[in-house]
Amino acid sequence: VVAYDPDGGVEVGYAARAAAAERPEDTILSVKRFMGRTKAEVDAETLATTVAEQDGPVLRLVAGGRRHTPVEVSAEILTVLRERAFRALGCDVRRAVITVPAYFDDTQRNATRQAGRLAGLDVLRLVNEPTAAALAYGLDKRREGRFAVYDLGGGTFDISILHLVDGVFEVLSTAGDTRLGGDDFDRLVAFEALRAAGVEPEQASGALRRRALDAAAAAKIALTDAPEAELSFEVVPGERYARRISRAAYVDLVRPVLERTAGPCRRALADAGLKPAQLDGVVLVGGSTRSPFVKAFVGELFETTPLGDIDPDEVVALGAAIQADLLSADSELRLIDGGDMLLLDVIPLSLGIETMGGVVEKVIHRNSQIPARRAQAFTTFKDGQDGMDIHVVQGERELVADCRSLARFRLTGIPPRPAGAARVSVSFQVDADGILQVSAKEEETGIEQHVRVEPSHGLSDAQVEAMLQASLDHAEEDVMARLLRTARVEAERVLMPLERALRDDADLLAEDEAALIASAMGDLRAAAAGEDHGTIQDLTELLDRVSGGFAQRRMERALQKGLRDVSVEHLAAELAHAPVGGGEHH
Repeated sequence: VVAYDPDGGVEVGYAARAAAAERPEDTILSVKRFMGRTKAEVDAETLATTVAEQDGPVLRLVAGGRRHTPVEVSAEILTVLRERAFRALGCDVRRAVITVPAYFDDTQRNATRQAGRLAGLDVLRLVNEPTAAALAYGLDKRREGRFAVYDLGGGTFDISILHLVDGVFEVLSTAGDTRLGGDDFDRLVAFEALRAAGVEPEQASGALRRRALDAAAAAKIALTDAPEAELSFEVVPGERYARRISRAAYVDLVRPVLERTAGPCRRALADAGLKPAQLDGVVLVGGSTRSPFVKAFVGELFETTPLGDIDPDEVVALGAAIQADLLSADSELRLIDGGDMLLLDVIPLSLGIETMGGVVEKVIHRNSQIPARRAQAFTTFKDGQDGMDIHVVQGERELVADCRSLARFRLTGIPPRPAGAARVSVSFQVDADGILQVSAKEEETGIEQHVRVEPSHGLSDAQVEAMLQASLDHAEEDVMARLLRTARVEAERVLMPLERALRDDADLLAEDEAALIASAMGDLRAAAAGEDHGTIQDLTELLDRVSGGFAQRRMERALQKGLRDVSVEHLAAELAHAPVGGGEHH
């Protein structure tokens, strides 16, 4: 919580929360939800009276009569933490490890790094929150096995399946919802209470909504230990709304929100190829997991009693501190077990580029370990092509139209040669923070272009859910669509040069050969306009066969033309120096 005074002062933490009831319009809560977002994405989920404005590509939050970016608000929090560290340690702190939700994308991670720099910190590493928790438990418990880390905080939910063995923390899969947490419990209860008090939540003043939200949070906390709690707040001066709420009634009210965590959990298990019984434990992270009904729900979902030995509010910070120590020059923890502690995260969604026909060629697949680097060779489609557009996409579907566009750039200066002759190496590199860089290099000239992928705004939870679910729902039709697009591209690849060859060397056609080739070409064009990829492939192969003799005669003519002015002595000398065995003859 960050509160801005109209006179320019800033309060962070409990002091800001106390001010929120009196000056809600000056207070920003759960700023993490605003990181890397647009106004349209945050309008529907704002939990307080925060006013969001779009300033070009930048989101700004209005508080204290001023406009602030989410990065600036986050920097206020980090600045206070840095000052607290100074008071505790007696020395300045200039480097930090910062944790983020596992589902933060490139924009959100970059925004977090910027907040760290704005607070005067060198951000050594961004670590996924569930991974940080696993690091803490791995050092503390010395356990080996497969674990689920269920992280339900105030504003975000993450689930990760991890493999812990011999000091290596490997994330097998991850899923989550960047807009789901304990704040949603409070919102449900507060809005229901406002309606019971005769006030529509949308019409309530910011101060009244803040009082209702605080009362709902207080009741939630009380119900952690007590079977019943008081829910009470002032509606107008001199009039209070008050009632007793039982734990059972509370659970009935918020259970639909809690059940939204089940889908990502089941998907993470499926991605890891595991059933609940194959897990060695479930780790609870985040203040919301203190609630008995959340613990019971997690126990039912994973068919085991979850672990909660370490304070769920502190376990992520503990893991971050351990990682920070491991990155320090004078680390003592690196001496433990020879310092072979590794931390391996994964990529949540596949990354690739668009190829001919609007088909996605995945370069780095979903759930690949990071940091990761993959390169793939591509070639030109048309004769004389001297440039190539690189379109970087993210998602699990087979067609570009069904995936998310991340970036576009153009590689120019490719030597104009026949189709398929040029070689362009496209490299994808994802660093330890999950930031993507893409480069394209023409191998003959060494000309290179690259892009650091920073999309204009982040993925919403709905987009992530839709992208993953759609890849399952449309798997069969996607494969068929890819086969059809690929068959059409291959047909075009055969037709284009053959049409040119028929114009240039028509005299080489044998009797009746022209009619046969023309008929096969007509059949292939008609099939390519249809939807049967098998027919297109069969007719492409047929055209290759019926034009094979013509192609052979063209090749012989080209060889004769190339050797016409070469002396026998020169040819013998060339052959004498040609490579032998594994060499490549040109």
